[in-house]
Amino acid sequence: MTDISSESGTHPQSGEGSNEATLARSQERSDKVEADLEKHPENWRMLTGDRPTGKLHIGHYFGSLANRVRLQNMGIESFLLIADYQVIYDRDGVGDIQENVLSAVADYLAIGIDPARTTIFTHSALPGLNQLLLPFLSLVTDAELRRNPTVKDELANSDRPMSGLMLTFPVHQAADILFCKANLVPVGRDQLPHIEQARVIARRFDERYGRVDPEHPVFPEPEALLSATPHVLGLDGTKMSKSRGNTIEIGMSADRTAALIKKARTDADRHISYDPQNRPEVSNLVLLTALCEGTTPQQVAEEIGDGGSGTLKKRLTSSLNDHFAPIRARRAELVADEGQLRQVLHEGNEKAGAIADQTLDEVRHAMKMVY
Repeated sequence: MTDISSESGTHPQSGEGSNEATLARSQERSDKVEADLEKHPENWRMLTGDRPTGKLHIGHYFGSLANRVRLQNMGIESFLLIADYQVIYDRDGVGDIQENVLSAVADYLAIGIDPARTTIFTHSALPGLNQLLLPFLSLVTDAELRRNPTVKDELANSDRPMSGLMLTFPVHQAADILFCKANLVPVGRDQLPHIEQARVIARRFDERYGRVDPEHPVFPEPEALLSATPHVLGLDGTKMSKSRGNTIEIGMSADRTAALIKKARTDADRHISYDPQNRPEVSNLVLLTALCEGTTPQQVAEEIGDGGSGTLKKRLTSSLNDHFAPIRARRAELVADEGQLRQVLHEGNEKAGAIADQTLDEVRHAMKMVY
């Protein structure tokens, strides 16, 4: 979820061909889920979320936030987790978690998340969710955890010792999904291994501990809904990340946005084209313009033609600031009323907490641990 996800790919064990086949099957399943959502939204419960590591930016918006609003407005019951416990799992300096949590709530409400239809809650407020970690950990092995792409990436690329919380991160995500019996999780392709881990834990719990209702397992196996939006890069053509200084925050001013876009990296070719593989920096600016305008990148590139990067940057600045102007105005009102933000969290935590406690009670009955 930044989004609770990894950036490491799916890493199946049998090679690249297997990877492509796995992705194809996942996309086919996702397409079937999408078709059913439109016909039977009442059959689905969605869980998604973010780690409050900093301010949410336009990559989050186009990559997942806007889609959450779409799904909510389709009538799908939605749960939105702010994973504050997952900020502390792999770093010493975690920043101002409380400020980032409240900032995220303001972003959610400003873009159209409705607390009456989407339950917004935090990890740390739900003891019942976190207690699910104990039985879930009994269902996975150390080797399985270390094969998870997020954990593997941490082992390979960090000079910090692996914390127990980091190692069990995939199981914590399974608890996030399963505590409310969510059966729909919108993700990018990089997060598919996390959904599969949650499915495995749901199956193994049923096999090892059994059921309360003989007709239904305690936990459903969640389905992944793959994002249809192309991956948005930072203004330097690399992964969008606050630590790289290449992001545009949702709540930034129009002037600050303009200044950042003016400095965005392009290339020497004056003719504007959409070619993500060979011209990632220019193509990313074209893509952002198209996303703001509700058109295609090819159309934007064709219209700018030989206008050069200067024309592209001016158009992106205008389109992006126009698109986010009402969101930013609403956000400014929300930030000025911290009490409202805290009330939304309080009510969401109460609702999600009651569901977590109910699920935990069912788990105890299935495990015959009711005394």
